Amino acid sequence: MAAAVDGVRHRTVEANGVRLHVAEAGPEGGGAPTVLLLHGFPDLWYGWRHQMSALAARGFRAVAPDLRGYGDSDAPPDASAYTTFHVVGDLVALIADLGQPQVFVVGHDWGAIVAWQLCLLRPDLVRALVNLSVVYNPRRPERSPLQTIRAACGEDHYMCRFQERGVAEAEFARYDIKYIFNKTFGMRKPAALILPKDKSFFDSLDSDGTCPPWLSEEDISYYAEKYAKTGFTGGFNYYRCMDLNWELSAPWTGAPIKVPTKFIVGDLDLTYNNPGVQDYIHKGGFKASVPNLEDVVVMEGVSHFINQEKPSEVSDHICEFFSKF
Repeated sequence: MAAAVDGVRHRTVEANGVRLHVAEAGPEGGGAPTVLLLHGFPDLWYGWRHQMSALAARGFRAVAPDLRGYGDSDAPPDASAYTTFHVVGDLVALIADLGQPQVFVVGHDWGAIVAWQLCLLRPDLVRALVNLSVVYNPRRPERSPLQTIRAACGEDHYMCRFQERGVAEAEFARYDIKYIFNKTFGMRKPAALILPKDKSFFDSLDSDGTCPPWLSEEDISYYAEKYAKTGFTGGFNYYRCMDLNWELSAPWTGAPIKVPTKFIVGDLDLTYNNPGVQDYIHKGGFKASVPNLEDVVVMEGVSHFINQEKPSEVSDHICEFFSKF
């Protein structure tokens, strides 16, 4: 089914001890400016199909891997193999394979978190960055990410529910897999995602389980086909490494991101409506942490999966920003 996306090529890259499935569009070889597109949960390379076409049409080489644990890439069995350091290692190897000294990077959701980390650890590899949905927060020494989430939102925040291996997997397994994606992609409630103990993950989502208007049944089928083979454990493992990431990143406490950056978010995005986030973005905190933050775009009436809900607008923002460089 992957071949149904016009102009997209597929290959496998050996990277940092795992095999990554990589989708590409646009000019082949190392001559064209390259854009690395990093997906989140529960997405795949496929979430970037619109941006890949737009970038290719403007002369960019678009490269979208399935991150480790997802889709057709390898999924190491140990949850501790999913730190952002592991994933950045995969990307450093992938960038070397692409044959360019620097790439442009776009990230969404967990892909944005990984992109921030790539810019922190290897800024020499990143020409400029566009991140969607998830802001950069420098490491704070006083408490871990999960402690921070529990303090702000309580034990019923969805990231807390994802921590214990097997629990979320069993919950997801009770539902039809197409229903899972219709519910998840359709959520629009502008608030932190809280899962009361008497409700399942999907009972807590505000969507009705029908296919969102910006997706097709074929799109949902693609996700369902891939996740029916892999399950969701690879994606959950990123959440299970949150505090481990914090422990390992102690040398970078308080470090800023210095790569030229544009940030885009929807005003209905649950991440934008987490406690304190809007003040952080709009009252100087974000700019202090990312001193070369050149633009913040808040799209009205748009929810979390912004690159698929508003593909043309997001593609235009990405292309216009990178064209400056």
